[in-house]
Amino acid sequence: MAFNVNEIRSQLTLGGARASLFQVQFTNPANSVADLKVPFMVKAAQIPASTLGVIEVPYFGRKVRLAGDRVFADWTVTVINDEDFLIRNAMEQWSNSINSLQGNLRGFGAASPLLYKSTAEVTQFSKTGAPLRVYKFNGIFPTEISPIEMSWESTDAIEEFTVTFQYDWWEVSGGITGNAGGA
Repeated sequence: MAFNVNEIRSQLTLGGARASLFQVQFTNPANSVADLKVPFMVKAAQIPASTLGVIEVPYFGRKVRLAGDRVFADWTVTVINDEDFLIRNAMEQWSNSINSLQGNLRGFGAASPLLYKSTAEVTQFSKTGAPLRVYKFNGIFPTEISPIEMSWESTDAIEEFTVTFQYDWWEVSGGITGNAGGA
């Protein structure tokens, strides 16, 4: 088929999803004071990845490949730091409550992972503001809070840091594009 710009225009009837139309929300079980600020200060995130493992079965010099277990990649968000350090403090308290900096102890009153794990959502919006998809992370907890880079050469810039999370699984829990990530 010869090049015809009308072909792609007919396929992009809604103009394509925009990477900047998203919002992140999570619940911090150690310190929820910053939870309301999160949707405004998380400036970057990802729709989650997942990978199916492969089981290789050797047979007479050949390998037969079978689908294995699903593996979920780390999930990282980039946070704009305000002078109140509200989100940074809350993330540090969450991490410290899982394993304290000095005592190597859990601060939730019990050892159960159910106490330090939580949920998070990343919502992709349409250009009209309607939610297209809501990805819900289950069993989420922070594993790394990045440094905040500072320099006398940084002018006209606001501090940022990243938080990397582990989670048990994600699912699509809403929006108008369907539920592809169910049980």
